[in-house]
Amino acid sequence: MKEYPVDTMKKATSEHTISDSTHSRKPSSSSGSTEQFSISETRFWIQRLSKTAIRALHILGIAGSAGGILYGVERELWLHWWVLAMTTGVIMMSLEIIQSKLWLIQLKGILTFVKLALIGSFVLIPQHKPALFIIVLLMSVIIAHGPAGLRHYSIWHRRRIDEKRGKKKHIQG
Repeated sequence: MKEYPVDTMKKATSEHTISDSTHSRKPSSSSGSTEQFSISETRFWIQRLSKTAIRALHILGIAGSAGGILYGVERELWLHWWVLAMTTGVIMMSLEIIQSKLWLIQLKGILTFVKLALIGSFVLIPQHKPALFIIVLLMSVIIAHGPAGLRHYSIWHRRRIDEKRGKKKHIQG
């Protein structure tokens, strides 16, 4: 069965890695002292598709609730989509924090909390819900598709900061 090194999977899954308990250790060919983790092809695809499915459900929830938020449709018509978006968002955020505590001080983490604050302000200033929703959407796209230097920029350190090789916890998907 074909095995994928974590470095290959990391590139293929936009910097999301896998569980330590699922790895077999192999010495890296580029450095004698560095170890590289590998997983089976089947496990690679299961994990990758699982994480992709969670992200797809999140986007579906956002899309389903967008009309209600933007056009003031009755809440009961779009609330189930909103619950889907928030649930999957919390799952994705939790996986990021479990994977690396640095996420909390990197721009991608900070802006996630800013987005949550803006969403929370729906209650305080409901007349601005559509504008706030659009700002949250734009922030999401910029952070999700921006360069790594932007996403990994640390507010605390005032520079890009990454997890040291081998220190990052590996999670499913």
